[in-house]
Amino acid sequence: MFALEQVVPWGRSFDEYRSMFALSNDDLALRILGCGDGPASFNAEATRRGVAVTSCDPIYHWDAVHIRERIVATYDQIIDQTRRNSGEFVWSSIRSVDELGQVRMAAMEDFLSDYRQGRAAGRYVEAELPKLPFADGSFDLALCSHLLFLYSVQLGEEFHRDSLRELCRVAREVRVFPLLALGGQRSPYVDRSVADLPESGHDVSIERVPYEFQRGGNEMVRIRRRGRDS
Repeated sequence: MFALEQVVPWGRSFDEYRSMFALSNDDLALRILGCGDGPASFNAEATRRGVAVTSCDPIYHWDAVHIRERIVATYDQIIDQTRRNSGEFVWSSIRSVDELGQVRMAAMEDFLSDYRQGRAAGRYVEAELPKLPFADGSFDLALCSHLLFLYSVQLGEEFHRDSLRELCRVAREVRVFPLLALGGQRSPYVDRSVADLPESGHDVSIERVPYEFQRGGNEMVRIRRRGRDS
């Protein structure tokens, strides 16, 4: 079973974000927060397309040299785990473990080439859940990719519950993908961490998306604030 002891840097692309979160052209006109983006190239690619994206992650405490060192230090571990557990993944758009490595490194290199400029412009903000340094309602849409639910062993129920409420505080809509933990089982926190959100004025839905790499991982949680601004 695929397993990691801690959260590791692993970058995904703009096109993958579009598919993972079913992002429409209208969505891309919004103020977007990418929470836990790490070395994803979503921000870099989105900025080139004129999309307003702020990414936050504790890894942004470090400069590009140190982030690259962290990527290099964990890359072989992730590839080895993927190779040994290849049956947990769908090899269609990405056809092999070797191609996966190439695709991920391309995204992370794009991030690294943009990082210094983006951090100076305030697009990369050092921050981590469950407490974010943004005012209430700072964003229209918050996206959380491959952090919540995926690391269910490492991050407990209280962390998930508090993190979702914090994302709902800073954005009027929140989308989290995937719903599976490492190893391919649905996270036990999906239902429990959103159970009381309807009482605080939010609509919660589980929606299928046009993306599946983890086998069975083709759904996201969507949380929308009720009211005139929803």
